[in-house]
Amino acid sequence: MDYQTFSPHSDLSAIVNCYWTLKIPKVGSHQRQRIIPDGCMEMAFILGDEIKRYTTGSDYILQPRACVIGQITEPFYIEPTGSVDTFAVRFYPYGFVHFLTIPIDSLANKETPLSTLFERDVALDLEENIIQAKNTEMRINVIENFLLKMLEERTTIDRIVKTTIDILMETRGKVSIAKILNNDKTKRKQLERQFLKQVGMTPKKLGKIIRMQAALKMVLHQDSKNLTQIAYESEYFDQSHFIKDFIEFTGSSPKQFFNDDSLLLSSLFYKKS
Repeated sequence: MDYQTFSPHSDLSAIVNCYWTLKIPKVGSHQRQRIIPDGCMEMAFILGDEIKRYTTGSDYILQPRACVIGQITEPFYIEPTGSVDTFAVRFYPYGFVHFLTIPIDSLANKETPLSTLFERDVALDLEENIIQAKNTEMRINVIENFLLKMLEERTTIDRIVKTTIDILMETRGKVSIAKILNNDKTKRKQLERQFLKQVGMTPKKLGKIIRMQAALKMVLHQDSKNLTQIAYESEYFDQSHFIKDFIEFTGSSPKQFFNDDSLLLSSLFYKKS
């Protein structure tokens, strides 16, 4: 398994978290993998064999070859059908809104083909150029030219949304939205509307996801797996509050999580971030 990340051009660093590639050779059979919400959206290009995404216990769809994966608020279950070769753009929570003309929350918890989001010819040209590129460096050049051109045609992000997200990320989701807005209820309603439009979820939901991500990284980067200590350091009300959020976003209890092989990819992403 070869997972690598690459930094974006400085002109895109405010909205693009990174570019990443994942290569896994073909094996006899692949195990179903669970992907946990991380608050980011991604534009993905499947260059290898097709990938299943399960919609129920046994039903699945084949992910589009070139698509945008919207905000996910519950575990995603995927399974490669053969060799894996993926190139993707990971956007910050407020990043992809710059390229949309439709409400961003309509993309949540699903994959949307690029041809649905952009003019068909433009989307097909982008996909073809990514496929034909000889290496990752060339693919990054292709996608950055595309994104920079698109940015010229989009409005800038609402400052209050960006400020709120920056604070949530800096504090690892520990600060309340009310505190960020100085308990201004009018601003709270406006912020929630803009979040749904630009991020695809409420600020409270994003804060919960960011805080859980921080807690998961503590688990994966430390030898200690003391849930009480992790809950305390993450500023949950108590351990039961921590466990409740844990189950909501991972689909399993902490005890099950530690012994679950289906989280191999998610664990890899967290350790690299």
